[in-house]
Amino acid sequence: MGTPCVGKTLVSSQLAGELNAFHVDLGELVIRENLSCGVDKIRGALIADRSKLSRRVQEIMRQQGRKQDIIVDGHYAADIVPPKNVTKVFVLRCHPEELKKLMEKRGFKGRKLWENLLVEILDTCLYDAVKAVGLDRVCEIDVTGKNVEEVVDDIISVLNGSKPCVIRVVDWLGQLEREKRLDEFLKEF
Repeated sequence: MGTPCVGKTLVSSQLAGELNAFHVDLGELVIRENLSCGVDKIRGALIADRSKLSRRVQEIMRQQGRKQDIIVDGHYAADIVPPKNVTKVFVLRCHPEELKKLMEKRGFKGRKLWENLLVEILDTCLYDAVKAVGLDRVCEIDVTGKNVEEVVDDIISVLNGSKPCVIRVVDWLGQLEREKRLDEFLKEF
């Protein structure tokens, strides 16, 4: 999980390859199987039908059975996969300054850019993950300045027990406030 542009799909795809796991990209699944319930005209994005999507993901999980692990990738993944089926949730975090550059490079602008930066600053994805599956299965990974391979190595280190699964790794709100830069990121609100 994580805000747009933190590397969820690249990391999930590579991690699935490393672990011989089945990768489910929720955004791609919504488009490919028409699992949307409309379009958010303000943000220019499809609105996932979370009930249909959840049922489809559970169907994929049943089809895979115990053949291989499944990695579900999406910023709302914790709302889609039933908690009983979750081993770990990795929330990818990125410093808002770096994230802003990544988002702008991908064409984010205006309200969509600033809302997603605010989501990152306020720990929204982390909060959603903890709310969905509890503290003991949520791991926060700071991806700032790291490449995909480094992030995948961090995740594998948590999975094999050589690194602890922890949260409260970053505090962008506190850091930006201490640096007196918070207004720079909240100016649109």
